[in-house]
Amino acid sequence: MEFRVNKKLRSNLERYSRDSFHLSAEFAKELVKEGKDFIKAVVLFGSSVRKDRKAHDVDVLVIVDDVNVQLSRELIHTYRLIVQQQIAKISTRLHVTTLKFTSFWEYVRVGDPVAINMLREGYPLIDTNFFLPLQRLLQQGRVRPSPEAVYTYFFKAKETLHNARWHVMQMLVDLYWSAVDASHAALMAVGEMPVDPENVAGLLEARLVKAGLLEREFALHMAELYRLQKEVTRGERTQLEAVKVDELMERTSRMVPALEKVARGR
Repeated sequence: MEFRVNKKLRSNLERYSRDSFHLSAEFAKELVKEGKDFIKAVVLFGSSVRKDRKAHDVDVLVIVDDVNVQLSRELIHTYRLIVQQQIAKISTRLHVTTLKFTSFWEYVRVGDPVAINMLREGYPLIDTNFFLPLQRLLQQGRVRPSPEAVYTYFFKAKETLHNARWHVMQMLVDLYWSAVDASHAALMAVGEMPVDPENVAGLLEARLVKAGLLEREFALHMAELYRLQKEVTRGERTQLEAVKVDELMERTSRMVPALEKVARGR
């Protein structure tokens, strides 16, 4: 008895642009030539596969086998060299992300958003019969985020928020040192030796403000920056309002050129 088997069309076929497909397909072909038994999948994903967007990078996911292959330092080094050589040869627009097979599988298992998006939008150029089945399961609603993924992303959100606050505090310290360095330069230009940072504001007042070379607001600003950075370095201050940050940035941005004019004798 004969019967006809109709194969399903590959998912996301309509998403890719011709240019992105050709570049990524050429990369996949050359990569597999170099490490056929090492490569589990090569997938085109991200904004490069969307026809309605102008994308400069061509995002490619490479999944390597860490189950049957021992990932020695030498192998990893060789793989990186091959990837770099192929990017240089084919196109610097290629942006390659590499994941171990077990890592990708774990991300999918817990419903990690990054892996889910790769499955949702990805187009497999090379597939050893695991990417497409997972993609099909996602389309059928059988891949769902786990409680672990929810917790992990809340943890990452809190950690990132903490980092953002740290960067604001670091910005304050950078503004402080910018003001200190500019002040030292101007004071040296009028014959003063560099002093400890705590005495810079007072010396600006005594040597530059009283001589009419600098506006008093900048000496007061230097004193405020010194006080604030001390509070930060001692751990007494962990946050700073956005309005205050803008104010400090604006004033320091005017202070440095004003001190440069003093140093140049203008």
